[in-house]
Amino acid sequence: METTVTTLENGLRVATSEMPGAQSVSVNIFVAAGSRYEARRINGISHYLEHMLFKGTRRRPQAIIISEAIEGAGGRTNAFTSHEVICYLAKVPYEKVSLAQDILSDMVNDPLLAAEEVERERQVVIEEIRRTWDHPAAWAGELLYQAVFGDQPMGWAVAGTEESVRGISRQDLADYVETWYVPNNMVVSVAGNVRHDQVMELAVRYFQDRKPGELARYAPAGPRVASKPIIVETRQVTQANLNLAVRAPSRRDPDRYLLRVFSNLLGAGMSSRLFKEVRERRGLAYSVGCGTALYQDAGVLNASAGVSPEKVLEATRVIVGEFHKLVEEPVGEEELTKARDYSVGTFRLGLEDTMSVARWVGDELIATGQAQEVEGVVAKLRAVTAQDIQRMARRLFVDNELCASLTGPNDETEGLAEALAP
Repeated sequence: METTVTTLENGLRVATSEMPGAQSVSVNIFVAAGSRYEARRINGISHYLEHMLFKGTRRRPQAIIISEAIEGAGGRTNAFTSHEVICYLAKVPYEKVSLAQDILSDMVNDPLLAAEEVERERQVVIEEIRRTWDHPAAWAGELLYQAVFGDQPMGWAVAGTEESVRGISRQDLADYVETWYVPNNMVVSVAGNVRHDQVMELAVRYFQDRKPGELARYAPAGPRVASKPIIVETRQVTQANLNLAVRAPSRRDPDRYLLRVFSNLLGAGMSSRLFKEVRERRGLAYSVGCGTALYQDAGVLNASAGVSPEKVLEATRVIVGEFHKLVEEPVGEEELTKARDYSVGTFRLGLEDTMSVARWVGDELIATGQAQEVEGVVAKLRAVTAQDIQRMARRLFVDNELCASLTGPNDETEGLAEALAP
């Protein structure tokens, strides 16, 4: 796989990852905007707009025209919104790359935002918010960001609230497009059986006349604002959903590759420490694991478990105990080698298809301004030492507040506070 990046005069970055043996091409258009770029009044507008771009353009004024064009070519299209990025994507047979680029470019450059569609989709977005609330594990994840960041954009829900979505107007959506959907705030990432000159020809055709605008600015992730580190929401369910988290390095931090190995050693796979201790040895949970989310200036390391309500505090103490073991005891070389190999292996396997490559390259460009080399990342993962793991543990768990969220039938706020105490 060879990746070439070209920047147009208006600031649009275009990346092509050539994979000659592939039968597909995946096109991703990234916009550096998301929920942390929003004001409270319009919280959720990035996600709402993601929905609206599929509802028509002036050339394709109905949603069905967009979906039929992609599906009629044997492809599929989708989008997602996060705290820091909105991404529109399509995967098609390689000979249909021009169709995919044409449709996605049309969507981001010229959305119709018809008033009747804005109103119709408003209720769809609200139903999506309600679905998240109805899913206790997903809602525990929403609560966790409130616990970690509090009342600031990083702590707000990506989809917003019912109240904020009801208050977003068509003009708000149009203003958001005009402000953030500008070429110097976007990346086109294409991967598959295609040449860079093909991709560039189309990118120039669709974007060269677009004028640049101001680069996106977000509110820094400051200390937690007006929130408690433990948030419990009781509801009548038979399983409690527990999350324990701590602030972690950002995606620009040199330790971000170390953090991947650290997180995998702690809670990824059936040979990880949390799986062996929480599930295999103690039988406290069916699902237990650890993951990370990295942002421009902050990160989150999160351990999660689905446990019986009466086992919540015991599971919490066991997980916190595993955190402290990594602070106090150097990891053995055999275990570390497995964690490094797991990290390298899952990273490589995550880049097997055209969509995953286009996503990875585009995400790196939009976030860091650089397209990382695969082997360079592998080398950094393999370079992690036992001393590095212990250093990361001390960075995370010494003098750094643990936060928690819980959805379950019992209010365990006091018990969790005791279990999380140093």
